[in-house]
Amino acid sequence: MRVFKTTYKDKKGRTREAAKWYIEFRDQLECVRRLPAFESKAASAEFGRNLDKLVAYHKSSGGQTDPALARFLAGLAGRTREKLVEIGLLAPDRVAAAKLLTEHLDDFSESLKAKGNTVRHVELVTGRARRVFNGCGFRFYGDISGGKIMEHLNKLRGDTEYKTGISAQTFNFHLQACQQFCRWALKDRRVLDNPLAHLCGLNVKTDRRRDRRALTIDELHLLLKVARNGPERYGMAGEDRAMLYWLAVETGLRAGELRSLTRSSFDLKASPATVTVEAGYSKRRRQDTLPLRPEIANALATFLSTKTPEAQAFRIPVDRHKSAGLFREDLEIAKIPFRDAAGRVADFHSLRHTFITNLANGGIHPKTAQALARHSTITLTMDRYSHTLRGQEAEALAVLPDLSASGKEEMGATGTDDTRTSPRNSASCLALSERFPRTCVDSDRHEKELTASTNTHEKPGATERI
Repeated sequence: MRVFKTTYKDKKGRTREAAKWYIEFRDQLECVRRLPAFESKAASAEFGRNLDKLVAYHKSSGGQTDPALARFLAGLAGRTREKLVEIGLLAPDRVAAAKLLTEHLDDFSESLKAKGNTVRHVELVTGRARRVFNGCGFRFYGDISGGKIMEHLNKLRGDTEYKTGISAQTFNFHLQACQQFCRWALKDRRVLDNPLAHLCGLNVKTDRRRDRRALTIDELHLLLKVARNGPERYGMAGEDRAMLYWLAVETGLRAGELRSLTRSSFDLKASPATVTVEAGYSKRRRQDTLPLRPEIANALATFLSTKTPEAQAFRIPVDRHKSAGLFREDLEIAKIPFRDAAGRVADFHSLRHTFITNLANGGIHPKTAQALARHSTITLTMDRYSHTLRGQEAEALAVLPDLSASGKEEMGATGTDDTRTSPRNSASCLALSERFPRTCVDSDRHEKELTASTNTHEKPGATERI
């Protein structure tokens, strides 16, 4: 290894000495190589010694990279690392693994933006991953450890004197962000493995902090009335808020999706009228077109008549605290409790819960409700968003037969009951036959077969025939 400086001729023909020192060394094939180093001779000499170590380890290990040089490689300029890849001293995946995590996260962020994700979504995902990696003290991809991440997140779940620990749902969100980053790095061929692939999240049902409830029909009428007659809040007039709530509870659109709507998002002359959310604002990253009922379509036609096609349909505050306060203040004036006796809250997203719950309560087929809710699975639609009322559960039991007096009057010495002579049972069977036609038909057939069998045994000589 040799450290030297080169000279060059300037524009006036004068000989000049280069600012940087150069390293001359022999690679794994004994070819002489020269690389620019640093302006400091001592730093350049250290650079040369590390190159010698890199070559020696490469020869002895059959082409592997010395793990002890990871930090050295991470500090090199990108062009120098690419030159080492070109020489064959460094594998392409080692170049990526040697980069700082912050650089990888910046690239990850740009990748999410290129897919059409909103800026808020990108910042949310990358911010969660950064917080976890910084909390664990990771600097390089090779530092990432599933055990350390789980230990760090479990510590955040503990309560302190100043704040409550994170919920199981928040725990899962941060873990999912880290796993998404690792999957991207592996798919992008920056690394050779995903150290978090084996990790599983927590059961959120054991630690629900913010369960939402659906609003009743009376509460919806009262909310719309209060909003329509209310004063302007956070830049939104009362009529605007009433129309916003009405549209949300009849389409299930989320706050961010509603904020993205313009006048041109509505096709009110179509049959049926529709509203379209562009892919960049839809949670599933697809353009969604939803039908509108004639009543709200007529109201929207008047509401949007004075707006230009590019104008924002609803001026919802960008600040999440203001938009949440907007809805909560209308709830307070309407005297609708924000949190019920079961601890469930009624916030703006509850309007989406109400929309899906009303579909379920109206007897809409689950697959149709799933399509209107734009959910990936039917389980999400029915389990999380459908809120069945206790009264409806009690009414559902009315289809069952009344067994309160089954056989008390007809109970014979044998302890059996002739159900054919029971008027109550006949009425029950008639009611069931209307709902489940095959139930009573199968029962009658079984009864005839049983009677025929009994009569056969009663005939003389039946035993010999058997």
